[in-house]
Amino acid sequence: MSETKKNTKGASGSTMSEKDKEAALENIMEELEQEAEERAEEAEEKAEEKEPDTEEPKEGQAEPDSGDGGSEKETEKKAAEGKKKLFSKKEKKDPLKEKVDELNDRVMRQMAEFDNFRKRTEKEKAQMFEQGQGNVLEKLLPVIDNFERGLAAVPEAEKDGAFADGMNKIYKQLMTELENLGVKPIEALGKEFDPNLHNAVMQVESEEYESGVVAQELQKGYMFHDTVLRHSMVGVTQ
Repeated sequence: MSETKKNTKGASGSTMSEKDKEAALENIMEELEQEAEERAEEAEEKAEEKEPDTEEPKEGQAEPDSGDGGSEKETEKKAAEGKKKLFSKKEKKDPLKEKVDELNDRVMRQMAEFDNFRKRTEKEKAQMFEQGQGNVLEKLLPVIDNFERGLAAVPEAEKDGAFADGMNKIYKQLMTELENLGVKPIEALGKEFDPNLHNAVMQVESEEYESGVVAQELQKGYMFHDTVLRHSMVGVTQ
């Protein structure tokens, strides 16, 4: 390599022809290849020196006991002891953790009971309020009956008068407010008799309606939501 460097330095000082340049490059490449081969050989020699000599055992000479059987037994014993310790740890329970779990369970049960109590109380309050409201509305039904009787008793000549007109407007206003509260009259005339809605007080003969149909309504009945405030008093065809 030193000779090539000197040659290249001398060549750089003077002008070189193309052939001289090619020859110099070939020399450099050959030297580099030789150095690479030498290094590879040195690496192989070092690897061979590091490899241990493996000698085959002579005939009649017993192989040294590696102790694998004993080590396997020891590992099995250790594994068994570890399992025993693990199960013993699982069997032993922490009293503090048990107490905490018990208190958590008690709290959850009390919260569930309180939630059920709250729902039951709200339902009972709604039922009591609806029952009280129904009782008040039921007491207003005779007033409505009297309004209807009074309007029906007005003579034909006075129906267009100011007094009759005022009474009719008050009656309509009262019925509108009752309807807003959930009070509706029960349809009876021309309907099939229903003991849940109608109260039959008499039987009548009718050519218009079939047997078992309400032919006459003596007193109007009313519903409050899904509850019967008052049954309709009716006459049913024979």
